[in-house]
Amino acid sequence: METLNQLNFARIYTLGRIKQSKESAWDIKPSGFNNTIRWNVGHIYVNGEILTQKAIPSYEIVHPEWSPLFVPGTSPDEWDIEPPTIEELITALKLQSDRIKEAIEPNLHNQLVESMSIGNMLQMDTVDALVQFMVWHEGVHAGIIHALNRATTE
Repeated sequence: METLNQLNFARIYTLGRIKQSKESAWDIKPSGFNNTIRWNVGHIYVNGEILTQKAIPSYEIVHPEWSPLFVPGTSPDEWDIEPPTIEELITALKLQSDRIKEAIEPNLHNQLVESMSIGNMLQMDTVDALVQFMVWHEGVHAGIIHALNRATTE
């Protein structure tokens, strides 16, 4: 249960960083940054959906059409379709929290159907371990959003 509390905390923190963002800055990519606020917000959302489905294979991804924009390795420089609006992304993040918690909570201590590894540094075999990775991942990107907020207002 503490893992889900951490996931909730990460989302609250992320939403706070987003609230500090100026709409005019969402698509600015300052020198030294690979992506924008919009990309990082979408990436957090899409990764949450993909990892939840990895943890719970029956979980249906909401907004699968966003994946080509926000999966690792993508960039707003390469977008050839219109990305979701700020409002769509914020609403999706807010709704996602309860949906993920509902899917994961009864399965937190289950083994993953297929283990997941990050290089040879991290091996995840349980739903709980995967959710802990989700918390870390969201925190990293929330920090990038915070840095982008500072870089685009100075």
